[in-house]
Amino acid sequence: MGIVELLGLAGSVSLIAGWRLYLTVFITGLVMRLGWISLPEHLQLLDALANPWVLAISALGALAEFFADKILWLDSIWDTIHTVIRPLGGALLALAVVDAGDPAWQVAIFLLGGGAALLSHGAKAGARALVNTSPEPVSNAMVSTGEDIATGSLLFLAFAHPVAAMIIASLLLILCLVLVYKGYGLWRK
Repeated sequence: MGIVELLGLAGSVSLIAGWRLYLTVFITGLVMRLGWISLPEHLQLLDALANPWVLAISALGALAEFFADKILWLDSIWDTIHTVIRPLGGALLALAVVDAGDPAWQVAIFLLGGGAALLSHGAKAGARALVNTSPEPVSNAMVSTGEDIATGSLLFLAFAHPVAAMIIASLLLILCLVLVYKGYGLWRK
């Protein structure tokens, strides 16, 4: 993998971790455990995600998040709790993907990965808070299911075609910026 592919994978995984950290860790570990992707030597740090304990804990977290995210207002409480966890997880995933030897590069990747995860988490949490105000209960479950599908699809795309995933992640990052800006405007009113 070249630097562009590595950055595409790191950016995509950290951005997706802002929506669904546990599912991101679980799918990444599962595809590695099943041998669907072979890691280059410099990505062996990610091999820890294929550990049976990590898979079991992330599967349990993904299952809990799946149900918590479908229940009106419980999803906002869950998002509030994960405001620190998701960005930190996204930063660590980005750092594990790039695994740079230079400390300055490590700090830059950690900050960029955490920033991407925080931004996508903020956009998701803000959008979900707006969805929670709708009078009918179906929209919350529909939006959550859409997030589940998008997470799985983008992760598989990131592993199969990191450059394409980086382009899509960049577009989603712009969308997240717009949503955060619009959400801030609504909050001020």
